[in-house]
Amino acid sequence: MYILRQFSLITIVAILFGSCSKSKSIVTPVPTPSISALSLVDATHSRDNKLVTAFRFFINVSPASSKDITVNYATSDGTAVSGIDYTPVSGTLTIPSGQTSGYVDVSVSADSLRQPDQSFYLTLSNPVNAKINGASKAAGTITNNGSYYPSDSEGYISPSTYPGYTLIWSDEFNDATINTNNWNYDIGGSGWGNNELEYYTNSTNNAYLSNGKLVIEARQETIGSNKYTSARMNTAGKQSFKYGRIDIRAKIPVSHGMWPALWMLGSNISTTPWPGCGETDIMELVGSAPNRVVGSIHWAQANGTSGTFNNVYFLSSGDFSQQFHVFSVIWQMNYVQIIVDGLPYMTATNSSITSGTWPFNAPFFFIFNVAVGGDWPGPPDATTIFPQQMLVDYIRVFQ
Repeated sequence: MYILRQFSLITIVAILFGSCSKSKSIVTPVPTPSISALSLVDATHSRDNKLVTAFRFFINVSPASSKDITVNYATSDGTAVSGIDYTPVSGTLTIPSGQTSGYVDVSVSADSLRQPDQSFYLTLSNPVNAKINGASKAAGTITNNGSYYPSDSEGYISPSTYPGYTLIWSDEFNDATINTNNWNYDIGGSGWGNNELEYYTNSTNNAYLSNGKLVIEARQETIGSNKYTSARMNTAGKQSFKYGRIDIRAKIPVSHGMWPALWMLGSNISTTPWPGCGETDIMELVGSAPNRVVGSIHWAQANGTSGTFNNVYFLSSGDFSQQFHVFSVIWQMNYVQIIVDGLPYMTATNSSITSGTWPFNAPFFFIFNVAVGGDWPGPPDATTIFPQQMLVDYIRVFQ
């Protein structure tokens, strides 16, 4: 009996011990394989003027997959237009197992047109054996480096010769770049005495030659506290003249807040500050009056303030941005006459000045500029679209 009880006790203890041991056993879980993540990378490339460019969008894989990965892709338009700026693509990309990247190539068309940078997009969808990490869309940015600005030559053309005159200097703007033997650049954004809003630069973004024209371009871009850029070119110390006939053929921007001008200052300005040196405004236009130009002379009155004598010219139809016009001066001793398309509309003589001294019997130099804003035109508004261009076909001086 005792032996039986002892056996039973041992059996029970064994059973309990075994039961406890089983309840404490640890089962190691089988690890779940991590899924690969796809990351799509933006692409930025310069556009070639003559050759098709391949834009390569990389798709990074992390970690590499033990299986082949497939993912669908397709392009879509931004500011770049499919079939014109780039060749649209769509399909399925396969990234073999073990690889850490793949790519999609998109062909971008050649273009020499001067234009802002453009963008299009590549989108991924429906990945197999992977997931998309982050954005499924990448941007392709086309950096445009073209120098061609399209322009026609419609409008008034002045004679190439005049009886009794000889052409002594001209710039026809047919070179590849602006002739620095003729032209300087004013630099800065101090308001230029008129509370103008632009910063003048010597950048080819703001002054360049294209298609036989000088282009002065006002742009909405920031330098320092100035929200616009433009160019102001002059011939001081390089090309100065006293008397003659001057013809400037130009097409003028007319949007609100624009203030293009073709004008002259006395070459003695460094020793006789404005207005004593004299100023001849061959053409000024403010964008709020797109069919009107103003011709003026300015001088120092006896009290030192600026004197002004001017007149205005109105087009009978259209505005000055629609075609080229010729802005001219006939300049003689004690005489300045300002002309548009062969029609005189402002004539001043030394007797026009009732206070101060006539300063226009001395050499002057030329200034071409496009101001943005200022006391006269006011600032651009919601109707003003940038960039704005003034095109100059030629300047000719006859004596």
